[in-house]
Amino acid sequence: MTDDNTKNGATTETDADLKTIDAQTGEVQGEQTADLDVPDTETDNLEEDVDTAFPGMDGAMFAQVQEMMAKMERADELEKENADLRVKLSRLATDFEGYRTRTQQDVAAAQGQGISKAAEALMPVYDDIDRALSMVSDDPAKLVPGMQAVQGKVLGVFSGLGLEATGKVGEAFDPQWHEALQVVPGDEDDVIVQVYQLGFRMGERLVRPARVVVSRKG
Repeated sequence: MTDDNTKNGATTETDADLKTIDAQTGEVQGEQTADLDVPDTETDNLEEDVDTAFPGMDGAMFAQVQEMMAKMERADELEKENADLRVKLSRLATDFEGYRTRTQQDVAAAQGQGISKAAEALMPVYDDIDRALSMVSDDPAKLVPGMQAVQGKVLGVFSGLGLEATGKVGEAFDPQWHEALQVVPGDEDDVIVQVYQLGFRMGERLVRPARVVVSRKG
């Protein structure tokens, strides 16, 4: 008794696979495996990625979205840098304010010390004037040499402070240091012949101009 399943191109199945038998020759044509729909997990196709992530969006639009996202990330980074700079600027402002305060205190202390030293240097002059005035009642003639001595001491104090007297009789007139109140005929031009007020300079800086009378050839 023969197996009817081998007639008319019928197929026989085993547990392992499926085979096709030719009806005329009886030869096995080959193995058939079931078609399985296996997705391709590796792809470099941008359009397929776009279709998967954003259905209906083309590659150009997706590129614009990526560019916008990159700019937003950069904006966040810039905002953080800006915040850091604001903190640093605040610290610098605080440090500068402290420096300015300390500088003002140092300047005030230096000024106070300078005034104290100047006053201390002038105290002996006051003492000399006081003694000269006390002798007027006894002998007024002694007042003149006493005041001349005081005058010399004051000039010595000024010299110690760095001041130099200018505008003496016989000195050449210099408009940088002298102020001419009057011009009178004389044997020479631009020579100081009378001093109304002595001037003082400190190096190349004028402290007070001398007020003088200047000669001019007639």
